[in-house]
Amino acid sequence: MEQLFTTFTFRTIWTPELLVVLALISALYFLIITKFRDRFPEAEEVPLRRKVYFHLGLLCIYLGFGGPLYVLGHIMLSMHMISMAIVYLIAPPLLLLGIPSWFFEKFRQFRPVRGIFLVLGFPVLALLLFNGAFSVYHIPGVFDYLMTNEGLHNVYQLGMFGLAVLMWWHILPRIDTKYHLTELKRIGYMFVSGVLFTPACALIIFSTSTLYATYTDPAVWASAIAYCLPPGADIPYEVMQGGNTLTFLTPHHDQQFGGALMKIIQEIVYGVAIGYSFRLWQKRDKKETQELELQAYEMYEPKPQ
Repeated sequence: MEQLFTTFTFRTIWTPELLVVLALISALYFLIITKFRDRFPEAEEVPLRRKVYFHLGLLCIYLGFGGPLYVLGHIMLSMHMISMAIVYLIAPPLLLLGIPSWFFEKFRQFRPVRGIFLVLGFPVLALLLFNGAFSVYHIPGVFDYLMTNEGLHNVYQLGMFGLAVLMWWHILPRIDTKYHLTELKRIGYMFVSGVLFTPACALIIFSTSTLYATYTDPAVWASAIAYCLPPGADIPYEVMQGGNTLTFLTPHHDQQFGGALMKIIQEIVYGVAIGYSFRLWQKRDKKETQELELQAYEMYEPKPQ
């Protein structure tokens, strides 16, 4: 990693402006769950585990949208795929688990919010929108165009993050809605999502040649890496043209490794989520069984003479 820290500046590597934004979000979170909690109906104290989940989610956003991994993602496709997996597969469930349900109940009172969710919150639509956006992003021409256009890239990434949160909402709902899925349907939902996730990964893994000019053409790479650098900074062409110790794979092998990493992380994350859904299903069935047994006992309990 020595070349990374000697080639790029402190600001480029650590993205302090993103840290400031995330710190402000953290401060707002604590204000809502403490000082302003009484403004939310039936608000309860937020347990420590939810606070930890939320801040782990913020950490994942930082790792995906900033920091050393973000810079390496402009040099190696495998690092870019890891950062995407962290942002779109790990950050959303952590953030949803970290936000108390009474926060969402408050905003459900607003009619525009309900109207938007009635359309965008339809489970199948959320599933298709996120996986569709993910697949389109990895079309070679689209990928290279977005990677060399900072504004569009940022808008697309934020939009895809919003779609990821929407998709994860149906897996980890925080409040009951019209589209509430049973545990069995959630498991099926994740299975279908995994199937839709596969084509983009397969394209990257099984391609017989490199797909993205961002990682093979120095001119295209220079445009992509430029917006990771401070204004006026020189492009470190030596990273692409010899003397590069940052990469340990050829561009083609790096591409295949990145696709495999993305698919493996997706399988692990969905596997954990499926296990969580099974656990909820088991707890609900156990509770219902106990309630039925109690009702039967009360029905047939001998009445005192």
